[in-house]
Amino acid sequence: MTQPSDSILILDFGSQVTQLIARRVREAGVYSEVAPFQSAAEAFERLQPKGVILSGGPASVTLETSPRAPQGIFDAGVPILGICYGQQLMSAQLGGNVIVSGDGGEFGQAFVEVHKPCALFDGLWKPGERHQVWMSHGDKVDAIPPGFEAVATSPGAPFAIVADEARRYYGVQFHPEVVHTPDGGRLLANFARHVCGLAGDWTMAEFRQTKIAEIRAQVGSGRVLCGLSGGVDSAVAAVLIHEAIGEQLTCVFVDHGLLRAGEGEQVVSLFRNHYNIPLVHVNAEEQFLSGLAGVTDPEAKRKFIGKTFIDVFEAEARKIGGADFLAQGTLYPDVIESVSFTGGPSVTIKSHHNVGGLPERMNMQLVEPLRELFKDEVRELGRELGLSEQFVGRHPFPGPGLAIRIPGEVTKERCDILRKADAIYLEEIRKAGLYDAIWQAFAVLLPVRSVGVMGDGRTYDSVLALRAVTSTDGMTAQAFQFPGDFLPRVTTRIINEVRGINRVTYDYTSKPPGTIEWE
Repeated sequence: MTQPSDSILILDFGSQVTQLIARRVREAGVYSEVAPFQSAAEAFERLQPKGVILSGGPASVTLETSPRAPQGIFDAGVPILGICYGQQLMSAQLGGNVIVSGDGGEFGQAFVEVHKPCALFDGLWKPGERHQVWMSHGDKVDAIPPGFEAVATSPGAPFAIVADEARRYYGVQFHPEVVHTPDGGRLLANFARHVCGLAGDWTMAEFRQTKIAEIRAQVGSGRVLCGLSGGVDSAVAAVLIHEAIGEQLTCVFVDHGLLRAGEGEQVVSLFRNHYNIPLVHVNAEEQFLSGLAGVTDPEAKRKFIGKTFIDVFEAEARKIGGADFLAQGTLYPDVIESVSFTGGPSVTIKSHHNVGGLPERMNMQLVEPLRELFKDEVRELGRELGLSEQFVGRHPFPGPGLAIRIPGEVTKERCDILRKADAIYLEEIRKAGLYDAIWQAFAVLLPVRSVGVMGDGRTYDSVLALRAVTSTDGMTAQAFQFPGDFLPRVTTRIINEVRGINRVTYDYTSKPPGTIEWE
């Protein structure tokens, strides 16, 4: 992409939380990118950053085989901040020394004591104060390089924070990017804005204009095909691309009959009526549900839905004469994960959201306008583009749709029962003002029947499980604690209004050990 002129490059040495560094820097209004250490020199040359952050990582600097940063980055004269492994790496490469901690290192909450002023502390920390941080290190700096001085210490790290103010090099042994370091975001903002001298004015409006120009340059007079899933990512990508190239974009919405109540109509109305975007609406419910008949294995369901989606999409593409480009709603976490420094496999793209396998088969080039953005930034871009809050702020929804919220066989009858129950649940959550406090909420129709009494008669009907979780990134999650009268009220409504359900349960399992979805 055409990067903003003011940016910070983050070199990834394998930390599990490197993405969070990029998020914190962007929250300070400064554009940042993550690059694996192997391509550091190339990324530095392309981005021409005003500062560099060296991430944490699992390796030990004391081993000769551990990752290093190119010397050229230290010679470039830009400010550098080393975090955990990054601090140790900087110390080792610039003439200091790193050892394996004899006391086993520091893990978890710790407190640093500030001894001297430092540009990282501007308006934040003062000498003599103690501040909470989050440590996670087995090695530690034993001797700092020439030009550095220790400005803060902790019980397990005599060089918890070091600084070379002349060269604008800084190293912190803790992780400022995680929420467990309460002032961490402000420390990173100080590095980006005070040390690197960046204005902090990177906005979604600027991103929008840059990206529109980039899409036009990439596509030229070509035609673009975009698969809509009903989710936020593909919708935002489509609206942005349409703003750039207008009628050259055609969207294909494959309705597999596994969507929530009213979702298909909402997508069609949004794109045809509100944005006037060319849209092919394919009602493929019968094709999907007939193929799912008798299928109970969750993975078999996913594979069938993914393959059938591709088949339907491909057939519709042929009908409209094909296209030169395929648009996908790929996000930045997918990109980072696919180039992980360990050389791990690229992320498996859900075929319903990002049409995996199509570009190669259809000889199309990819247009991925959201590949530099995190999920919350996509929502922000959606607002910038004028998408309604109800659409932009909706909870995540799985590509296979209701099929993985119906353990056992998926039938139209069971989909209809679940749709009604799920709609009541979400309606009550919105009425209670709780929707935005929840990461994801949904109902699951279990392959279990139970005896009940309704009126004077015996019933033998299905059991419904309700699920609601809080999370920041979907990697870990806790069950949402509803106020006392909420669940009884929802249960009463569902049993009274949805024929086929006579018992409702609530799932309190956290992730781990469970997952957010049931299948």
